[in-house]
Amino acid sequence: MEKIKLARILTLSQVVILGIAWNNPAVFFNTYGIATVTSHGVITGAYILAFLAIFSTALSYAEMAKAYPIAGSAYTFAQKSMHPGVGFIVGWTIMLDYMLTPLVTALMSTIYLSVVLPGIPHFIWIILWTASIVIPSILGINISALMSKIFVITQIVFVSLFCILSIKSLLGGVGAGTLISSKPLFSPDVPIPVVLSGAAILCFSFLGFDSLTTLSEETVDPKKTIPRAIIIMLLIVGFLYITSSYLSQLVLPGFSFKHADSASLEIAAIIGGNFFKALFIAVMLMGNFTSGIAATTSASRVLFAMGRDSVLPKNVFGYVHPKFKTPSRAITVIALFSMIGIVLTLEQVIKFINFGALMAFTSVNLSVIAHYFIRNCKRSTLEDFVKYLCLPLTGASLTFWLWTNLETSALIIGGVWMVCGFVYLIYLTKLSNKKLSEIQFDQKATP
Repeated sequence: MEKIKLARILTLSQVVILGIAWNNPAVFFNTYGIATVTSHGVITGAYILAFLAIFSTALSYAEMAKAYPIAGSAYTFAQKSMHPGVGFIVGWTIMLDYMLTPLVTALMSTIYLSVVLPGIPHFIWIILWTASIVIPSILGINISALMSKIFVITQIVFVSLFCILSIKSLLGGVGAGTLISSKPLFSPDVPIPVVLSGAAILCFSFLGFDSLTTLSEETVDPKKTIPRAIIIMLLIVGFLYITSSYLSQLVLPGFSFKHADSASLEIAAIIGGNFFKALFIAVMLMGNFTSGIAATTSASRVLFAMGRDSVLPKNVFGYVHPKFKTPSRAITVIALFSMIGIVLTLEQVIKFINFGALMAFTSVNLSVIAHYFIRNCKRSTLEDFVKYLCLPLTGASLTFWLWTNLETSALIIGGVWMVCGFVYLIYLTKLSNKKLSEIQFDQKATP
C-alpha cells in the first residue's frame, strides 16, 4: 500500500513567514483590551512573562523537531517519546487549540467588520470569513505561503508605523507624555497572580511557533529548518508584541475601555485620527486573513497525522487531495467546526485555546526529558543536564504554572474535553480491542 505523503517544498524563509502569519504580527491589537483588563494594566509585564515561558518551551519544540521531523507536533512528540496513549491525549487536547484558532480569526474580523458595516448580522460575517480562508488552504501550501509573505510584510510595516506614531504622540504630551515608565511592566498595586492571568491569555499570541512543527513533512531538510524557523519567528514576534504593548499602555494608561474587544481602535484614533483608524481596520482584516489561512493549514496537519494513525476516521482526516496535496477533508471539517463562532465570544474562545496549548507545551517539555535524557541517556555532561533536563523542566513548570492561572470556566470546559478524550481512548484500546498505531517514517529519529 502506498504511504500517504505531503509534498516537501517549503524553505526556511517560507516556514518563518507562515509561522509569523499564523501568529499575526498585528494580533496584539486584537487581544490588547482583553489582556490589559485581565492584567490590570501591567500588559507588558504579562507579555514578558508569557514570552519567557514560551521561549523555553520553543527550545524543546526545536529539539523534538530534530528527533521527529514529521507532521503532528505535540501529538507526535508525546506519542513517540512517551507512549501512544499519552500522545493520543495530548493530540486530543491540542485539537481544542487548533480547531478553535481559525475561528478566532473570524471572530476578530467580525469585530472590525461590524464597525464598518454594522447592519450585517454577525453570523453572515462568520460564514463568509470562514469560506474565504478555507479555499486557499485547500488549493495548496505554496499559495498559502505566497499570500502570507505579502500580507506579513504589510503588517510589519504597519506595526512599525504604529510605534512611530505612538512615540510622536507621547513626545507631544499625549497619554503618559513620556517614553520612560515602569507602569506597563510592574505595579505594586497589582498582585502577581493577576499578571499571570494576563500572561496566560497572551500565550495565544505566541502559538505560531507550535504550528511550524506541523509543517515538517512539507519542509526541505526539516531537522535543520524547523528548529531555526522556530527561534527566528519567536524572536521577531516577541519584539513586536512587547514594544507595541509598552507604547500602547503609555498612550492610553489604565485598563478601562468602552469596549475591551476593540480597545486598540481607541489608541489608533488617538495617535493617527480617523484616517489611521480606517487603515488600522484594513490591516487588521488583512492580518486576520493570513493568520486564518496559516491556522487552518496547521490545524489540518495535526488532524491529518491523527487520521493517518487511524485514531481519527482515516477516510476523512487521513485523506490527501490527489491534485493539491493537502488534507482537504480535514480542512472542510475545520470550516464546519468554525460555525460555533456564531454563539461564542472572542474572549471565551481564546481562553479555551490556551487550555489546550499550555497542556501541549508542558507535554513537549516532558517529551524532551523522556526522549533525550531518559531513553537515549543524554546525561554524561553538564551541557546535557542543562539542555535535556534543566531547560525543559523549567519550561514545563512555567507553562503548567500559567495553565493553573487560566479562568475556572476554561479549566472546566477543557477538563470536560479531556475526559471525553479518555473515554474515546478507552473505546479505541479496550472496547474495540484495537492497538493504537504509531506513525512510521523514513528518517531515523535523531538520538
